[in-house]
Amino acid sequence: MSAVFLGVRHHSPACARLVERTVEELRPAQVLIEGPAEMNGRLDELLLGHELPVAVFSHYRDGQRSATSWAPLCDYSPEWVALRAGRAAGAEVRFIDLPAWHPAFAERTNRYADAEVRYAEATERLCRHFAVDSSDALWDRLFEVEPDEGLGERLDAYFALVRGDAEADAGDRARETYMAAWVRAALALAGDRPVLVVTGGFHQPALRTLTETAAESGDGWARGTDGWPEVPAPPDGAMAGSFLVPYSFRQLDAFAGYQSGMPSPGYYQQVWEEGPGSAANGLLRVVVERLRARRFPVSTADLIAARSLAQGLTALRGHPRPARIDVLDGLAGALITDDLDRPLPWTSRGTLMTGAHPAVVEMVAACSGDRTGRLHPGTPAPPLVHDVAAQLAALALDGGPEASYRLDLTDVTGLERSQVLHRLRVLGIPGHGRTAGPEHGVDPVFTERWEAQSVSGREAALVEAGAYGATLAEAAAAVLTERTRGSAVEADDLARVLFDAVLCGMDGFSEQLLGELASGVGGLKEAGPLGDILSTALGLWRHDRVFGVARGPLLAAVIDGATERLLWLLEGARGASGVDFPRLRAVVAVRDALLHAPELLSVTRETAAAIAWRISGDPEAPVDLRGAAFGLHRSLVGLPGGSGDPAGAVRAVATAGADALGDWLAGLFALARDEVTGVVGHEGGGGGGDGTQSLIDVLDGLVRALPDDDFLSGLPALRQAFAFFPPRERERIAGRLLERRGVRGSSRSLLRTTEDPLLIARARALEESVSRLLARYDLGATR
Repeated sequence: MSAVFLGVRHHSPACARLVERTVEELRPAQVLIEGPAEMNGRLDELLLGHELPVAVFSHYRDGQRSATSWAPLCDYSPEWVALRAGRAAGAEVRFIDLPAWHPAFAERTNRYADAEVRYAEATERLCRHFAVDSSDALWDRLFEVEPDEGLGERLDAYFALVRGDAEADAGDRARETYMAAWVRAALALAGDRPVLVVTGGFHQPALRTLTETAAESGDGWARGTDGWPEVPAPPDGAMAGSFLVPYSFRQLDAFAGYQSGMPSPGYYQQVWEEGPGSAANGLLRVVVERLRARRFPVSTADLIAARSLAQGLTALRGHPRPARIDVLDGLAGALITDDLDRPLPWTSRGTLMTGAHPAVVEMVAACSGDRTGRLHPGTPAPPLVHDVAAQLAALALDGGPEASYRLDLTDVTGLERSQVLHRLRVLGIPGHGRTAGPEHGVDPVFTERWEAQSVSGREAALVEAGAYGATLAEAAAAVLTERTRGSAVEADDLARVLFDAVLCGMDGFSEQLLGELASGVGGLKEAGPLGDILSTALGLWRHDRVFGVARGPLLAAVIDGATERLLWLLEGARGASGVDFPRLRAVVAVRDALLHAPELLSVTRETAAAIAWRISGDPEAPVDLRGAAFGLHRSLVGLPGGSGDPAGAVRAVATAGADALGDWLAGLFALARDEVTGVVGHEGGGGGGDGTQSLIDVLDGLVRALPDDDFLSGLPALRQAFAFFPPRERERIAGRLLERRGVRGSSRSLLRTTEDPLLIARARALEESVSRLLARYDLGATR
């Protein structure tokens, strides 16, 4: 009874060949593989006859966190070869790693993410010793192009060296302890036949040690009735599961951001199938074909030069067979004559940067390949896949690649079709794209146009979206809820979520979404953007006749949370002079909510009026906000003759200067133009006794009394304040001013000048200044 530990690099053809050969020679009783243990009851599903690459997609979601993870497999993945060859040899095959939802995989979206970042120092020393640029080139030099003889011993030495320098994190230690428990169980069940253990090389030394020490101290994992370690179950109330999804070579490529194993999957697929020599010749041919197809000049002489350079580099570097970098460097030397402003991408690991040379782009693309996996038709799929197919068929949205849809949102069927397409959009399911339609909640557009788009990746996207729910509506609600969470969520993000929820028809569907939206708006820190959200939500709640959300709970939760938060933000606002128009619009939105939707609000009208009154008298509050708060108070109490006489307030503010007066009036007029001035509906009149006359009279008197310099300084702010009045109301105010001066004529003459009034005022002040200067020196004009 013994265990043979094979440490491998994920997606390495050399390691895959070693695994296949070892299974054939060893004929083990058990083959244990680093992979999700929860899939052990579904291994037949993995072997249905898929076209690789595929991946085991795992998901987890509870009230606090959500996580997704992929375990990709291609033809030359050692794990896949161990599964296939082990079954063929009659061995019992098991995955032995923790489920992807386990905390050991926290923040890791790829089960096979390399531990290379933790042993970078060791690989850097080896790179310097072997005079190579990167860990990928080092791996090719040591394993992929070398003969297979002695490969196992070289791998053992390599992984012992790099693991000796590395510090395993808590997640790795938990996983290794669990995998060692499976090894111990296999040894107990195998009798006198060996056990083969195939894991990432980083874990191999630790598993050897843990297997030996666990024999004496126990591994701490409970055994099932079959003798194997129990697979941890998700916590109560959590949603977790695993499904197979198609994968692609592009997703497997390090140049596209993949986290583990070998880069250039298309190239290494050829290495696996035909060997390094044939793969090198094939890469030369494919790169030249791709460049010529894009009209990049490549002559026969260039191809001969590239092949000669690759062969020369292979010999110079002491490679027994061509390595990937030999071919790529040969191509670069023959085809690129320009100066490059960055290193060639295969000299390090990372994504291909924008602006790369066209030849480099095509070399990387040729190495990557364009293969996409395909699942066997009998592969189980999550319920969402079937729900989407049924809804698309029922609503005639499953047309071909040329299909387009014009939807009337005022029609019940058109709205339902729109909601289904928007739910697919928020889930990121390819196949349809909206080209026209309403852009925000108050956009007066009642039709949409959708065009068919590429369905590439649709099958995988649907399976992955199944992690969010069994039905399309449930999954869309979960995604929208997730988008409302996080400390980085801003007002614009919440506004988009809110409008997407409206477009998806989420009103009243998800209590969790309602709660998260209300909580999200309750955490915003800027009054202006929050006011825009409140204004839009209130408008839809009051007047929507298209999306079906009028008087519904979705918007009600947002209106309540936003109003309460805004009152808190406004009372604490501090700032310099000037008019903050977004903040004034926020105060207007609060007023409208209090007047038109009081039944939705936690805060009463009386409480809001008291807050407004405190702000209006707070000397630390911005002047424009104090004016707006004064107007808000007047709007809420509805007592023109009550506390807070506007004429007296204007006189008090004017003592701070014309600029402050203009800012205060801007806030006042933004909120309570009608209540305070009473201009609407008056055609003029005497200078007597109502609030309209007294306020206009007071303002006129204050402005006329200003020194010229103060008037010029405050004129922009005053003009800005009166810009809140529409043209007809400004005409009536102008008529009242003419009447006060006993002047007959059209009030429009005060509003329509040949030049900017501010320029005229400054010109007049300049003339008077010049006249005074001339008089001082007795230079006045003679008569």
